[in-house]
Amino acid sequence: MTEQAAPHRFVGRTRELDALRADIARAGLDTLAGRPAPRSRVLLIAGRPGSGRSALAAELARGVAGDYPGGVHTARLSGPGGEAVPLERAVRDLLDALGVPPVAGAGPDHLAGELRAALAERSALLVLDDVTAPEQLLELVPESRDCLVVAVAEGPLKGVPDVRPCTLGGLEPAAALALIASYAGETRIACDPEATHVLAEECAGLPAALVLAGGWLAGHPQACVADAVRELRRKGDSTEGSAGRPSGPKALARAFRLVYESLPPSVAQLLRLLPLAPAGAVDAHSASALAGCTVAAARTTLADCAGQGLLREVPQQDQVNLTQYEVPGCLQPLLRGVLEAGVGQEEMLLARARMLERYVRLLQSCRAVTEPAGSAVHTRLAGLPRALRFPSPEAAAAWLRSRLPSLLAAARIAVADGELDTLARRLVAALSRALGAHRGEAEAAPEQYRLHELVLGVAERRGLVWEKAAALLNLGDLDLRAERPHEALGRYRGALAAAREARDPQPVGRALESVGAAYQALRDWGRAADWFGRALALRQTRGELADEARLRARLGAVHTYAGAWGWALREWRAAAAAHRRLGDVGGHARALGEVARVQQYAGRPREAIRTCTRAVDVARLSGDTALRAAVQLRLADLVDGVGDPEAAELHRAAAGRLAEQVPEAAAMRAAAVAVAESEAERADDPGPAPAGGSAGGSAAEPVPEPAAGPGSADGDAPDDGERAPGTGPAAVPEDSAEPVPQPVEAAAETVPAEGPEPAAGEGPKAGPAPRPAAADL
Repeated sequence: MTEQAAPHRFVGRTRELDALRADIARAGLDTLAGRPAPRSRVLLIAGRPGSGRSALAAELARGVAGDYPGGVHTARLSGPGGEAVPLERAVRDLLDALGVPPVAGAGPDHLAGELRAALAERSALLVLDDVTAPEQLLELVPESRDCLVVAVAEGPLKGVPDVRPCTLGGLEPAAALALIASYAGETRIACDPEATHVLAEECAGLPAALVLAGGWLAGHPQACVADAVRELRRKGDSTEGSAGRPSGPKALARAFRLVYESLPPSVAQLLRLLPLAPAGAVDAHSASALAGCTVAAARTTLADCAGQGLLREVPQQDQVNLTQYEVPGCLQPLLRGVLEAGVGQEEMLLARARMLERYVRLLQSCRAVTEPAGSAVHTRLAGLPRALRFPSPEAAAAWLRSRLPSLLAAARIAVADGELDTLARRLVAALSRALGAHRGEAEAAPEQYRLHELVLGVAERRGLVWEKAAALLNLGDLDLRAERPHEALGRYRGALAAAREARDPQPVGRALESVGAAYQALRDWGRAADWFGRALALRQTRGELADEARLRARLGAVHTYAGAWGWALREWRAAAAAHRRLGDVGGHARALGEVARVQQYAGRPREAIRTCTRAVDVARLSGDTALRAAVQLRLADLVDGVGDPEAAELHRAAAGRLAEQVPEAAAMRAAAVAVAESEAERADDPGPAPAGGSAGGSAAEPVPEPAAGPGSADGDAPDDGERAPGTGPAAVPEDSAEPVPQPVEAAAETVPAEGPEPAAGEGPKAGPAPRPAAADL
């Protein structure tokens, strides 16, 4: 997937280019009928492989790119083996080119809708190469009439309305000679023009065959054009389809044999292994791993093959030296025939294993370069060979960005094949960690989702219940972040079953808590409290105080949302006590702030002020200036609510001074202003008092604000280093095959702005969290 076509020598096709440009300008059938066109204009370039159809589409796109400020975006709709690319993958590639991050785990229909929405406001040119079926094309055609679609296929696409295919044949003689001369040089062509005409006829004017013939001449500087004609005819006299001979169109197959059989043995060995390269792309590292040679030798060989027309250089968007090549699509079946005829299954398996191992080591180096200097991981990086090290994090990020399609394809192929499951799992784990290090968990979520699905497939095939549980937890976390709580709940329940089968209490506890988080996202406060309670009981039996503090806070948040003030106070106070026993001063202060919040909602403002004053004192001991400012601001809100605006103003001023000492000063000051304005509005229009509030009680909002995290006063994350399930990476060893778990939100979603509340003193709606059954432990 690139934003511009690969560099190539384009000659001829003037008549076809003029016809395509005229086709853009002509009125469509809908316009002639007096109705607006329902979708973008589609141009179709049809021709057999090797006819230069992709080169013509790229040349047309370059010529009209100025008319489409939304950019030129290319997608290939068939794989190296001729198989159709799934719609989901093609749409994701186009969304990535458009700069629109796709939703992690979204289905093809949702992604296609995102693509249509992204193109609705743009005037863009889409080049869809190697279309295999009309349905592929119709799914990707934008609805905007300002866009243009250039499709490339082998023949007409029935079912696509208002399309006149531009069918390609051989090049005209003058263009054929110019193409040969661009490789062989003008001098040799001028010395023997008649033989050059004969050579063009032997190649049937097919651009791919002409390129190979010119490449053979470039690789044999002592040979004349007549020698090329004689050798090409000799290849045609050999029996087609014999052992070791590739099959294909006659002219192209003869030209390929002309070049391939003249290669040195080491070069021929590397070339016939290139069909094993994922996504049809290869660089010096993957080629050296496949052939078992040095990186320098592979780099030289690839450049020589490109000079003979066997490979095509892929342009790089980053201004770095990351040369990558691809095998032209018309040569893929010919190379695959050579591979199957001359390489055994064991040799192919060994070559693929070497390539996957090289990818793993490069990805580990790519991640390690982001670690701080002096860390253990960074120290191990110095022990790697120089060819596997990156000079800077920026260079590693550029490499990861350019090689990501090949890396994802390698992971898919390895998992689907099933013969190298251990290497496949290591590759997925290394790729997951590298993406997280360079892109961040949020930006890498779409790729992470696909990687975790691959891990799940391997785990189910191999019966690896622990890795199955981890993969399901990761997928559930991503589903929950994408606001698909029902799908997340199913993932979490599956993870719980797998964790119980593994008899490992750690993933069991994580799954129990994650199920509670899913119910919390569904606003089912009773079930959320039930599952959080089960997780809490498990943590208590294991003496895990930090986890107990976190779960107490989550239970307090759920009861606060349910309006069960008594149970919420009990859990928040227990969370504060747990943080105090841990020595976590910041967590203690946040939990006290939440206690004050619940007291305010329960209509006990005086108690809330006393508790919040204590939270201010504790926060002062933490040394966290942002926390002190947040708690001080809450105290100002409480004091103002009981009718003491002068004291409230003093507290807000103190909070403002503290806020100026932290990087988020502007945000803190804006929050203080917003609170002051909100209080002024409530003073003018107090609105309904909270249910159950005492006369002259608090002016607090009738619906509680969300508690954004364990023991959090203002949505801050806990400082104790422990995270809720999915709020950060789990402790996974560096060499583990399991990818790092992805984050989910640790607390409930925003509470609806309206809804009845229980009266003060009413019992909890969810009831106390029951102790888990024996199976949960």
